Order: sequence, then C-alpha cells, then structure tokens
Amino acid sequence: MGTQNKGHKSIRDLKKREQSRSTMQETIDKKRSIEDRRKSGQFSTPYELAKEIVSFGLSLLDTDEITFLEPCIGSGAFYSALLNETNGNHTITSAMGIEIDPIYYDCAKKLWNDTGIKIINDNFLNIKPDRKYNFVLTNPPYVRHHYLSQDEKTHLAESERKETGINISKLAGLYCHFILLANKWLAPSAICGWLIPSEFMDVNYGSAIKDYLLNHVHLLRIHRYDPDHSIFSDALVSSCVVWFKNETVTYDYDVEFTFNGTHDNPIQKKWVTKSELMRERKWTRFPEKEIRGKEINRVTLGDFFEIKRGLATGDNNFFIMSRDKITELGMDMLFFKPILPSPRNLKTDFVSSDRDGIPQIEPQYFLLDCELPEQEIEKNHPATWDYLQSGVEKTSKKYLCRSRKKWYWQEQRESTYFLCSYMGRSKDNSSPIRFILNLSEAIATNSYLMLYPKDRLQQAIFSDPNSVYKIWEMLKKINKNEIEEEGRIYGGGLKKIEPRELAKVPCSDLINLCMV
Repeated sequence: MGTQNKGHKSIRDLKKREQSRSTMQETIDKKRSIEDRRKSGQFSTPYELAKEIVSFGLSLLDTDEITFLEPCIGSGAFYSALLNETNGNHTITSAMGIEIDPIYYDCAKKLWNDTGIKIINDNFLNIKPDRKYNFVLTNPPYVRHHYLSQDEKTHLAESERKETGINISKLAGLYCHFILLANKWLAPSAICGWLIPSEFMDVNYGSAIKDYLLNHVHLLRIHRYDPDHSIFSDALVSSCVVWFKNETVTYDYDVEFTFNGTHDNPIQKKWVTKSELMRERKWTRFPEKEIRGKEINRVTLGDFFEIKRGLATGDNNFFIMSRDKITELGMDMLFFKPILPSPRNLKTDFVSSDRDGIPQIEPQYFLLDCELPEQEIEKNHPATWDYLQSGVEKTSKKYLCRSRKKWYWQEQRESTYFLCSYMGRSKDNSSPIRFILNLSEAIATNSYLMLYPKDRLQQAIFSDPNSVYKIWEMLKKINKNEIEEEGRIYGGGLKKIEPRELAKVPCSDLINLCMV
C-alpha cells in the first residue's frame, strides 16, 4: 500500500511503517511510570481510533487539498492514519507535527521524516504559526492544572485573552489551553477534531471552551465514548471528540451529539440547537437525555445546606493515625481530632458516637491538628515536636503544606450530621453517592462532602433532635438519576459530584420538614 501526495514522496508499505510506530510507542511508554505520564499527559491514541477520527474528519472537508497540523504529534498515530485513509482521494500539500518531548520527537523524525512532513521539537503553546492549516487533528496532553505553575497559567491566560478575547479559569487543564491557542493556526473553514476529556462539558472551567465553540467557531459535532469502557487502557478519563469548523455563524443552528459506538455508527444521537446549548450547563446529558426546560422555583439541596468539601490535610499518611500509634509515639491527645476513614473503608452509613464524641466504628482514626507555634511545641510538647520534625524533609514540602503559614496547621472544619461520599461507581443500579449520618464529633477529609444545615433546617433540628433521622432518610431517597444528572462521569464508570453540583440536586421533601 502506498499514497502519493503533492510535495510528498510515495510512501510504500504503510502497514509495515505503522507496525514500527506501534512498537516504538509501546517501548517508550513502558519505560515511563504511570505517574510521570500523568504529569506530562502522555496517553497515546490507539491506531484504530485514530483511523476512525481521520476518516470522519476527511468527510467534513470541503476541499481535496489538505494542509495538516498535529500540535502534539507523539509517535505520529494521526499522521499514520491520515496517510492510510487518504488513498489518493485527497492531496496532502503540507503537513506539520510539533512535539515537546525529545524522545517522541526523535521517534517521529525517524518514522516520518522521509514522507514530507515537517516535524519540530518545541512547545506548541509558545511558537508562532509558520502558515495556516485546514485540517487539525490531535490528542492534546491531559495535564491537570495542579501540574502547571502559577507563572505558566498566567502566561497562557494572557496569550489566550489576546488571541480570542476569552478569559479562562486557572483551574483549566492543559488541553483547554491547546484548543484556544491553536486558533491562530487555523485557515478559514479549517476542520478541527480534538480528542479530549469530556469533563469540559460539565465543569465550571469548561465554560471558556464552550464560549469558544459556540461563539468563535462553528461547532459541528461532539462524539462521546462510553465512560464505562475507556478508549485508553492506561488512563481513567471519559473521552470525546469535538468537531468544529473555523467559521463564525450568527444564526441559530443544530449541533449533533453522538454517544458510544463509532463516529459512523453511534449507538445514540441527538441534534441540539446552539441556543439550547447556551442555556444548558451540563452538555454530557446529550444525547441520552432530553433538553431541560427552564428551572423555575426548583427546590434543591442548596436551599437547605451549605455544602463544603472535607478538609485536605496535605499528607493523610502523616497527619492521620490510629490511637495506638499516638500512644506509641507518646503524643498528647489534646492535639488530635476524631476523623472518619475514607468512604471505601467506612463500612456503615450510620456513625454512632460514644460520650466523648468518638465515632463507634473500626478502624478509628485521629487528625493531628496543632495550632501552637513551633517554639511552644518544642518547649512543652517534645513528643509532638519530634514527630513534626520527622515530616520536615518531605511532608512540609508538599504542595498544600508549603502554601500554609505554618506547614502543619490544618484547615478548620466543624463536624456535621450529614456527609456524602462525592465519588463512586454504581452497583446493582444503586446510587454511586452515599449519604451518611454522623452522630459523632468526627470531621472528614476531602473524600467527603460535608452538608451543614442552613438556618431553617437547623431550627427544625433544634426543635426536634430526632429530625436528623428523617433528614437522612430523605437524602437517601433522592433519585440516583437526579444526582448523576448534576454530577460528572469519568473513565471506568467513576461518577463524581462537586459541592456546587450537589447543591443543585432537587430535594423537595425537605420543605415539609421545615414547615412543621
């Protein structure tokens, strides 16, 4: 098999070339730990998936002449698929691949340098276009904002504001910056296909990308893959391909949402208008669910609770310990608060208490929470001082700890009757989110959401202490679909809900309790 393109040499035996690429890709991946690959967002595109995406993208082009751009080419899965799928029906007049990682760059150069593609070892986000391109396909790095420095975030945000006028949140992942900064590379009517995490459709920071898709380009289609069966074997992420054309459309138009299956044969599909998308905050409800009407006077959990994430210690292994360990180290229990174990280790949804407010569960854990200055700890509490010194080398240098006034000072949380596990997987059609009644003084880590009753609900509890049981039963009866509708889903079927999302979950039963 070969392909002939203007300005490119005849490329023979693409099958053999692709086999070499796949082998080299696997070899590079095996040499890197999963943690290193997460930090750099390196999750390679399976070749069959790349072919599916390329084939669909070619059907959207309104020209036979291709100028191809791959902003993070890796080993060249998309380019390999493009060479395979053109087969003389299109002409590749130019091609550019950019790769920041020197090892992948060397791999791509070795594989494709004789085919006419220009490959550059550089950071796509920092370079100026050499020309405009009409066919852009890529799987940009999925790097969470935690791995970006404040200087990087500021620099990227300023560049994007200058290019598009869009202000992006500092919580945005790196792939969002790729989409916005690729804008200056696009030729008029360019077709773009971005293989990215589908989370942007639900989270607050995704609003900048939605703005771009609806107001700066012509959004054509979003194909979302089944999150229960991740298309990446080594990344727990729910993925989609976003298709758009580089043109602005002022009138209302239809956008196609497809789910599961392939681009050519999706299991579900629905057309949704641009105006409807501008009103809807959760795009992942499409195509399975209907378009929501206006939410007028809907009673939600946010009307009754202030919802906060549990505290983040900065290093659970250091700050959380058993009573036996505290005794063994000779530390004073004065500096410890009871804290619940993680949801997966909490085997009950009803936490009773002893007379001291300690939860009657096994195992029991306690949080080291000492607010004294170092001099006083060293002078009056030597055992606690010695233990804190053991954490100076590693724990004190961790992200959260080093950002505090004193590295060992903890966030403050009051205990509450009502907690929920904010992530989980559905089993036997049950809700992935557990509501927990906590009668103890134990606080919780950020693996929980903590629901603090607002005034009118607190008054109901004050008037009738037994109402906490009624409230708990009402929480447990919330329809799981309504919870999932407000939350988000990740690869492998992991479901998650954030405080603001939980606050939007309806729970009208609580009205009657407050009126008693």
